[in-house]
Amino acid sequence: MRHEEPVFQPRDEGYAERVRASFDLQQAMTLIEAELAVVDPGYVEIHLPYKSQITQQHGFIHGGVVGMIADSAAGYAANTLTPADASVLTVEYKLNLLAPADGERLVARGEVIKPGRTLLITRAEVFAVKHEQWTLCAVMQQTIMAMHGKKERVG
Repeated sequence: MRHEEPVFQPRDEGYAERVRASFDLQQAMTLIEAELAVVDPGYVEIHLPYKSQITQQHGFIHGGVVGMIADSAAGYAANTLTPADASVLTVEYKLNLLAPADGERLVARGEVIKPGRTLLITRAEVFAVKHEQWTLCAVMQQTIMAMHGKKERVG
């Protein structure tokens, strides 16, 4: 994915540190050992190593986990474009599972399609990487709500 156009300007100079700190608050991402690998204006990548604890009955990474990282990647892509005093919350998303999440790792790429003051439209693609072959296993479209003046809960 990572479409070159459009290029967005963050509204907060410290967006990358703010997004990384928010990601670190997500116990769900810690639980599955996901890593926030790339944080750019309007674009985020989350990498997830294979662990048997997050698989389904066929040995593939569970679709719910695929949805988790797609949701977080696209949500944090949106968060890179919000002001420093705003937090974000997913309003809805549509996830299509295209192929089994069969790989040594998954890479979720989230990006903003259209930023708005309150609603941001995003998309994500999730790839299963096996022997350095990338297979697109899921696509998602999402609506994010920017909550101005509402900080994230700590602890």
